[in-house]
Amino acid sequence: MLEKLTNDTFKTKVFNYTENKEWKFEGDVPCLIDFYADWCGPCKVVAPILEELAQEYDGKLNVYKVDTEAERELAGAFGIQSIPSLLFVPKDGQPQMAQGALPKDTFEQAIKEVLKVEK
Repeated sequence: MLEKLTNDTFKTKVFNYTENKEWKFEGDVPCLIDFYADWCGPCKVVAPILEELAQEYDGKLNVYKVDTEAERELAGAFGIQSIPSLLFVPKDGQPQMAQGALPKDTFEQAIKEVLKVEK
């Protein structure tokens, strides 16, 4: 299931960027974060793909959404300038950002290679 994150829930589930200077993932399983806006056409294209991925990887991967209009501070902290921007967050290691409306197979490849998650 997709979950929308606020600035506060982001800090408890992903990364408390106000407390930590070094990356420290707070989650139990890897996650994929979609930085989006309701008016964004490409974001609307990606949304159903992310819904499918959330179901297919349920329990192995969390899929989160961050509304860049509502969460400007959070979007600013990650330097989000174009949307959709997708943050792939592995359990261990550094997160990686991708931009644009990616096809499902590209998501699946990144989930496997960056997040080390298999279906």
